[in-house]
Amino acid sequence: MPLLVLLLSACTEIRERVSDRDVGSEGARLYALHCSACHGDFGLGGVGVPLALPDFLDSISNRYIEVTIRTGRPGRVMPPFPRLSDEEVRAIVEYIRSFTHGREPEFPPEPVVGDPKRGERLYAGFCAKCHGASGEGGKGTGLSFSRPRDLSILAPALNNPGYLAAASDQMIKHTLMEGRRGTPMRSFLAKGLSERDIDDLVSYIRSFQHRTPADVAMLQRPVKAVLARRSPYSYERTLERVRRSIAAKGLGILREEFLGEGIVEPGTENARQRVIYFVDLVMLSDGLALDPRMGLFLPCRITVVEQDGVVKLMAANPQQYAALFNNSALNEFGRMLFRTYLSIFEEATLRHEKARCCS
Repeated sequence: MPLLVLLLSACTEIRERVSDRDVGSEGARLYALHCSACHGDFGLGGVGVPLALPDFLDSISNRYIEVTIRTGRPGRVMPPFPRLSDEEVRAIVEYIRSFTHGREPEFPPEPVVGDPKRGERLYAGFCAKCHGASGEGGKGTGLSFSRPRDLSILAPALNNPGYLAAASDQMIKHTLMEGRRGTPMRSFLAKGLSERDIDDLVSYIRSFQHRTPADVAMLQRPVKAVLARRSPYSYERTLERVRRSIAAKGLGILREEFLGEGIVEPGTENARQRVIYFVDLVMLSDGLALDPRMGLFLPCRITVVEQDGVVKLMAANPQQYAALFNNSALNEFGRMLFRTYLSIFEEATLRHEKARCCS
């Protein structure tokens, strides 16, 4: 109970700090429109990182925030916002900075000089556990069910081109030397490393910029937003074949309903348009852990319709929507769902010809 009280008090304190600002400012309006859905109304985090952490804002420059807004994190959750004007980006940055009323830190412009080879060895011992062996970062999103409960924030992808474009050498060095309270990131000086060790680590992290990580890929939207296939069977038999194919894959049917149910007047639904909802609990859990926005197209659903004597199977292409969220792991999950849909379509519409016996 005391821990819950402390957490609620901390949330209240942050809300009070933010609420005393002009919520009608341009920065507040733009933040609410473009940022709050992931980072929270008061920067407390969610799908995105908690921007209101004082040590976070005290260790990043305004340029870091500006470049992050512009470039995003290719292959991760954070999308780019290229259409915002420079003035709009600056207004958002000013509003984010107001979360703690702190001043922007100043970092020397000089690059850090170190030994990346030695830094690689140090990275394996001190960084890889959280940031990944190749700097790929933590998996999932900022939500608690997609990360260990004792982590307040997921480790960023240090090899991400968006991060490397936004973070200066001196900013990275400052973070390694000072750590960040409220996160698992501790001061490396407190861990016993020297400033030379930290310079070597920064040089190694910067070397990621000259490589193309295998897991970083700009996601491309598939050509077709809807999957569709004509069935050679009757409407009733097609429905039954879809149900059997779903069951054969170990998936469970959650419910069935008419396509217009809940939209048109009860009793006026088209009885030749039916939606089958299905999913596997492991699939659902894995998808939501990658990104809760997977709930937009989970559970899976296939619509069977008959129009003018033609029976068709249709489904939204999961790759189309997964690609919108700028997350490589989610993109792979979308491909898996895509293959599942195609397999069901093929099995449900395959016409078996009688085998001919040959003497």
